[in-house]
Amino acid sequence: MISMKKLFAPTDMTVGKPWKGILLFTVPMLIGNIAQQLYATVDSIVVGKYIGDNALSAVGSSGPILNMLLVLFIGISTGTNIMVSQYFGAKNRDGLSYTIGNSITATAIACLILIGVCTPLIRPVLEMLNTPTDIINAAWDPDYTILDGCTDYLTISLVGGVGMAFYNILSGILRGLGDSVSSLLFLLVATVINIALDLLFVAALGMGVAGVAWATIIAQIVSASLCMIKIARMREHFDFGKKYLKPVGAYIKTIIRLGLPSGLTQAIFSSAMIVVQSLTNQFGAQFIAANVVIMRVDGFAMMPNFSFGTALTSYSGQNVGAGLYDRVTKGAKQGTWIAVACSTFITLLILVFGKGLMSIFTDTADLVDLSYRLMMILAVGYIAVAVTQSLSGIMRGAGDTMTPMWISLITTVAIRVPIAYGISYLTRTPELPFGRCECIQISLLASWVIGAVLTAIFYARGKWKTKAIQQ
Repeated sequence: MISMKKLFAPTDMTVGKPWKGILLFTVPMLIGNIAQQLYATVDSIVVGKYIGDNALSAVGSSGPILNMLLVLFIGISTGTNIMVSQYFGAKNRDGLSYTIGNSITATAIACLILIGVCTPLIRPVLEMLNTPTDIINAAWDPDYTILDGCTDYLTISLVGGVGMAFYNILSGILRGLGDSVSSLLFLLVATVINIALDLLFVAALGMGVAGVAWATIIAQIVSASLCMIKIARMREHFDFGKKYLKPVGAYIKTIIRLGLPSGLTQAIFSSAMIVVQSLTNQFGAQFIAANVVIMRVDGFAMMPNFSFGTALTSYSGQNVGAGLYDRVTKGAKQGTWIAVACSTFITLLILVFGKGLMSIFTDTADLVDLSYRLMMILAVGYIAVAVTQSLSGIMRGAGDTMTPMWISLITTVAIRVPIAYGISYLTRTPELPFGRCECIQISLLASWVIGAVLTAIFYARGKWKTKAIQQ
């Protein structure tokens, strides 16, 4: 029987069977990612059931912009995870200590910059994207619109996003050390808090869309605080104090060098989402609401893919740090096959139970039917994403973050956006002035499949083996 101390201790993935280490590391993280997805899902269910479909559209229209605003933290988290895992694998205590301290300092600076620069721009950007002005049934303001709801949700989420930023960075540190259990526990605590506050703020107190944002923020601050306490107590593996929080140019530069491509990847993806969101908005409030429902189900379907991708990043980083490249290749093959098997199973579940899943979010029959029809277009694509995430995770863990960035640039900018607008234009009729709405999902499926093919090709070329931060 595994002791509690061992369960919450860092895991050395440079020893043992690769598939077993990857799977044991992934399972807690998968549960945690599912719990994190519950944040957004519960938000959508509470909004859809207690406020209405237009309020659901407000939360959904905010998503791509919020993701764009968080790219700084994604970059810092990725760079930190790679450095922590490689230094941990190499048993480099000094490098590990400075990496952890400098990543915390970089996150604090990024929070201040983001809040100061971006907050005033939220409403003008939403107006530029043709965010609908349909009325939301708000007790405090009869003229409250989807645009107003988006603005409030994004403003509160951005200003209070410090908790989310630090949770992502700190849990990334824990994962780099091979500890995926602690962040799971902290996230489960935060999820319970989020659900309780959602019901209190929206259902009981009638705070509307803003209440959903506040509930999530408070829960994330709790999870971030718990992660910080855990890291501060792990003195047997690294040192933690003011000396290591002071910015050191070499470590900050390496975090940026490794993390910037991943941040840009997310920025590219979010930019494409924003461009496509502008097209999505033209199809009306019901289609926006349908996309929100799809994104929530999609979030759960993607969880195994993202979990295996992150696990393979830590696995690759530790083994590259230890110089065990044959072990990295073996783990890549085994981990990818497990990820594909999980995605295949989930795809089958969506095909069989999809309509029932859609009905959880809304009582509107037409909205359920539309959401299910659009979801069926995407279902098979999750298998392709399993390949992309797994092999990209291996390359990132080895220090090659540029290749996944270029693949993302190609699939989103050169493939997804043109296909979406091209289908929209070619299918326009007097009855469908903006074309067929399926263009959004078809373009996404095409980008997923092509992305998987390109990722497999570049992984096989093997240049990622030359990118370790210490040779």
